[in-house]
Amino acid sequence: MSLIISFNSVFVFLVIYDSTPCLLHLMLLAELFVHSSSRPTHSSPLCGMLRSMIHQVDRLTVSSKKLHDLTDEELINFEGVENRLDGLPHMQHTAAHFNSLKVNKSLPQLFVFIQSFRLHVDWLKTAKENVSLSSESAEDVSSHLLQLSNLIHKSLLLISEEVPQSPSASLPVVSTAFDVLRFSIEISERLEVFCNWSKRVLVHLQRLSHCPRH
Repeated sequence: MSLIISFNSVFVFLVIYDSTPCLLHLMLLAELFVHSSSRPTHSSPLCGMLRSMIHQVDRLTVSSKKLHDLTDEELINFEGVENRLDGLPHMQHTAAHFNSLKVNKSLPQLFVFIQSFRLHVDWLKTAKENVSLSSESAEDVSSHLLQLSNLIHKSLLLISEEVPQSPSASLPVVSTAFDVLRFSIEISERLEVFCNWSKRVLVHLQRLSHCPRH
C-alpha cells in the first residue's frame, strides 16, 4: 500500500506492506513532529510598548547631552557647583530596588518622573528664550519626553492602572544667560542619570512581562 502524508508542507511518501503496525507508528511520528515543530511566539501589547519606550529613552539620552552644548573640558569648570532644582526626581539605584520592581507600580512612577522633567525642561526653554539663547535643544528634549509620556500613559490604560497626576514644582526666576547655562547643565546631568536608570527599569519590566528577546 502506498501513502502520502504532509508534515507542514513537507511531503513524505511511504510504501507500507503491513499497513496496521506501520500506520500506527506513522501516526505517532506525526504527532511527535507537530509538537516539536517551532511555533511563533506571541507577546502581549505591553511588550511592544516597553520596546518603544526603550527606543525613546535611547533617543532622549542623546538629546539630553545637547542641553548645554559644552565640551567635557568646559564642564570641568562647573564641577562642584551647587544644584538648585530641588524638584527634579531622585532615583533609587540599589539592587533591592530593582529586584522589587512591579509593572503596576513602576510605570506610574516613571510617568511622574517624566512629567517632572517635562515641567523643568519647558521652564528651561522659556528661560533660554528670555535671555535670547537658542531653545532648540530644549524643544528636542521636551518632544522626546512627551512621546515617552504618551507611551506610558497608553500602557497604564492597557493594564487598567490609574494615570497619576502631574507633579508641580517651585522654579527659580532666571535673569542671566549664566544662570540659564548652570540650570541647563544641572537638568542635562540629571536627565542622563534618569535615562540610565529608566532603561534598566524598562528592561527589567520586559523580563517580568515575559517579552521575547530581539
